[in-house]
Order: sequence, then structure tokens, then C-alpha cells
Amino acid sequence: MVAYADLLARQKACVRTDGPRMLYEMLAIHGVHEADGDADNPVILGWARTLGLDRDYQHDSTPWCGLAMALVAHRADKPIPQDPLWALNWKSFGRPVDRPMIGDVMIKTRNGGGHVTLYAAETSTHYVCLGGNQSDMVCYSLIAKQSDAFRWYFRRPIYHVQPSGVQRLILSSFSGRATRED
Repeated sequence: MVAYADLLARQKACVRTDGPRMLYEMLAIHGVHEADGDADNPVILGWARTLGLDRDYQHDSTPWCGLAMALVAHRADKPIPQDPLWALNWKSFGRPVDRPMIGDVMIKTRNGGGHVTLYAAETSTHYVCLGGNQSDMVCYSLIAKQSDAFRWYFRRPIYHVQPSGVQRLILSSFSGRATRED
């Protein structure tokens, strides 16, 4: 069994050597969370200003998975899709792949919208995803691989030379404070 803290430490070590830059950038904002109540976290609002999205994004109570992904892509020098706040617009990012690997963008469609996150690992039944607005913070979440309620799309960033750390990471199990978003 791999614990949350162990996976976090393992991935931080991986990206220091030859891991995907987008994973590195997402790990750099790990733990950022929404402010309580009507308050707004100035860090999250600052991301919108940095990306020129502050006219469209003004409160951290608004879904922000696309905002976090846009920040990560921007910092990793990857092109950002048009209207990146909409999770489903990430289906145009990079290139499509059949099976996700570390650092790939994963888009989950569902009734009424979607969610965008990064592949960090997987178990036999769930993806371990690292992304924004997962339990109102940047953290790992366990999301079912299959469901009648949603569909997955996987997109790999375009690399001049793909980092060797872009690979599948299969865990026998995963425990810790990861949220379940089945």
C-alpha cells in the first residue's frame, strides 16, 4: 500500500530528475485551497491575474480546476487551450493518448460539465489524480476508471523530447487523505 505522503515524496523526487514539467508545477502548488466562507484565497485569484483571466474568474468558490491546469501549463511553457476555465476545453490540449501516464492531462466529462486533472498513478480500479479544486484544494484524488456517469479523455503534452518520467505508475493500493470523486 502506498500512502499519500509517500506518493507525494516519490513524485517530487521523480520530477527533480526527469519528470514531466506539468507535474512538477502542479506539485509546486500542492496544498493551495479555497478560502472559507465568502472570502477568496488571494493566491488563486492571483493565478487568474497572471493568466489574464481575472475578468472571467473572480471568486474561488467558482470551479477552478481549469484555472489550476492553465497555470501549470503556462509555467511549463505549454500552450493553453482557448477558454481554459472550462474543463472540457482541455480536450484540445496536446495530443490524444489511449492510456494516461505521469503528467498527462485527464478530462472527465459528466452531466453538466467536467473536471480536468493530471495523472499521477493508478490502482486496478481508480486513477490517482493530482489537480486543482479537488475537495476545494490542490491534492490527490482517487477517481474511478470506469463509470456510467462519466467518460475519460487523456491528453499528453507535446514534448520535443519526452521525459523518461512519463510512464504508467501502477500501485497495488493507495491510502491517505486523497478524496474519492467517484
